Amino acid sequence: MEHTLDARGLACPLPYVKARAALAVAEPPDVLVVLATDPEAPIDLAALAADSGRSFEAHREPGHWRLVLTGPARPRRTHAAGPDEGSVAT
Repeated sequence: MEHTLDARGLACPLPYVKARAALAVAEPPDVLVVLATDPEAPIDLAALAADSGRSFEAHREPGHWRLVLTGPARPRRTHAAGPDEGSVAT
């Protein structure tokens, strides 16, 4: 699933903060596209991609950057109770 975040006109660190929030939702996108005009955004979002285990591409388009973070969504945790879990020894 692809999600586009329009951060054009926002100054550092807001593109990073908003992108991090978009990746942290319950169902994070497989692809996050961030449109940004801040010259620091490619640097900040490259670091975010590295920290979150995603690949990163930066494309300069007329008037803004198109920054693409691609990778696996946060793994869902499944919890299976073991045989002794939840029991109390007496």
